[in-house]
Amino acid sequence: QVQLVESGGGLVQAGGSLRLSCAASGITSSFNAMGWYRQAPGKQRELVASINIGGNTNYRDSVKGRFTISRDNAKNTVHLQMNSLKPEDTAVYYCNARTFLTYWGQGTQVTVSS
Repeated sequence: QVQLVESGGGLVQAGGSLRLSCAASGITSSFNAMGWYRQAPGKQRELVASINIGGNTNYRDSVKGRFTISRDNAKNTVHLQMNSLKPEDTAVYYCNARTFLTYWGQGTQVTVSS
């Protein structure tokens, strides 16, 4: 059974940095794509960044230039380096991974204080 476990969330002041990590278990092949979503209270879950097996990345406009996604295909891990954090980045961040199925982590809270 595939499991995704996130780590690295927490509380940080505006302008600070956090690094989220997601480790997958229960799978021997690489995911076609991995990414990070977030959901703030009262809002829909939204894509933050994604990266495919070839290393091509996609970011939502509001995080471009501040966040960097990376992955290790051999280890089936994905990371999100978040710099220059803003209060509006506050949300629960979810790891996402796809083969022909889609998998989700349990989420990790990121809180940015002003």
